Amino acid sequence: QVQLVESGGGLVQAGGSLGLSCAASGRTFNDYLLGWFRQAPGKEREFVAAISGTSGRRDYAGSVKGRFTISRDNAKNTVYLEMNSLKPEDTAVYYCAARAAYSNIYNSGAYRYWGQGTQVTVSS
Repeated sequence: QVQLVESGGGLVQAGGSLGLSCAASGRTFNDYLLGWFRQAPGKEREFVAAISGTSGRRDYAGSVKGRFTISRDNAKNTVYLEMNSLKPEDTAVYYCAARAAYSNIYNSGAYRYWGQGTQVTVSS
């Protein structure tokens, strides 16, 4: 069982930066792939980034590659999402998610555990 709690959302101007954190409970944190998804009003939940448990493999959506960075600190059971050069179209509720296997990472339905989400709003 894994419980996830996001923090760090807020309001930022276009071109600015914001960092999100996701604290996880559970003794097998290292075993889990962790991902970030986002959902804007009226749109489907979409993949943002994912990071493996121990290999350091990272994957990004094309829309955020080069601007966002996902990282994790297994000692702190925390995954981070650093967001730079933010655009108004990045406005969404951002969710942290976890699953056991590093496969099917782009599919939100493949993730077993989810946080409650944190709002990110980018003004133009």
